Amino acid sequence: MSNIINWTNRAIKDLEKITRFNLKLYGVKKTIEISQNILNTPKILQNSSINIKELGQIDESFNHLKRKYRKIITSHYKITYRIGKGKIYIVRVFDTRQNPNKNR
Repeated sequence: MSNIINWTNRAIKDLEKITRFNLKLYGVKKTIEISQNILNTPKILQNSSINIKELGQIDESFNHLKRKYRKIITSHYKITYRIGKGKIYIVRVFDTRQNPNKNR
């Protein structure tokens, strides 16, 4: 059984912000490609043949929180997630070219 990917409201807002920024920078076609890549990357976490607790790295910028958060990187974007019971919660999407303090 594969885990369900659940995008939090905050992660959706992050993706919307990235999309708006990229529209100005790259235009429609490239922006759609980038956004699709961000949306598709977490789907690897649904693969039942891999150990999702070992995929990705621990996201140290979330160490101050109670739960363990992990990250996967695609292009210039860090996708932070946590593993729940039967669900994987995508909690943040961050453009790594920005100031890291904006990730909090």
